[in-house]
Amino acid sequence: MRIVAIIQARMGSTRLPGKVLIELAGKTVLARVIERVSRFKSIQLITVATSINKENEAIAAECERLGISCFRGSENDVLDRYLQAARKHGAGAIVRITADCPLIDPEVSDGVVKEFLQERADYASNVFPRTYPRGLDTEVFTTRSLERAWKNATEDHQREHVTPYLYEHPETFRTVSARADADYSLHRWTLDTQEDLELIRNIYERFAAREHFSWREVLEVLDREPELVGINSRVAQQAV
Repeated sequence: MRIVAIIQARMGSTRLPGKVLIELAGKTVLARVIERVSRFKSIQLITVATSINKENEAIAAECERLGISCFRGSENDVLDRYLQAARKHGAGAIVRITADCPLIDPEVSDGVVKEFLQERADYASNVFPRTYPRGLDTEVFTTRSLERAWKNATEDHQREHVTPYLYEHPETFRTVSARADADYSLHRWTLDTQEDLELIRNIYERFAAREHFSWREVLEVLDREPELVGINSRVAQQAV
């Protein structure tokens, strides 16, 4: 099965506009995400999926600079954007990552893919229930399942957020949950506000001599320096 990682990216953001192209330790956030996804052992290709809106031309330009494929589709019907990107690249299964997760971890994401393949699932994720830090979110699903969702999803949130139709219909799709060895869900490592950016920049600074570091090493840093956790502890998570 050809497994394609599709990184969802856009310039529009209510709380932190243009966040995916903000500088993070000498590179853009998007470049950092791609760098980490490129270490996944379970995928055959990476592509970035953005919209045809003019503001996202900057994302397409960054992908060209990085030598990464970029698919441009609907702004609001992200489900359609994903399906068309999957079809273009002949994906049998898709790993969905969002570009606001610059601490995404190969060990965690490959683990979700492993569960997906072992259980012959239609959909697998590490967010239902959430046991990993927010920002390591990984969803894996078959293109065939995505096509069924594309045909049947009628609610706005099902089109905008790609996968709700899959996990809202367990009677139709075989779903699997990948869980951590403990509950780390109180940690917030996603990028949505200035406070999030400050925390993530601090984390990257702690690993200045290395490009690659694991989520468990990040936990060790936060255990040693618990004051870092307070930087974005008051940020309210937006509804998905």
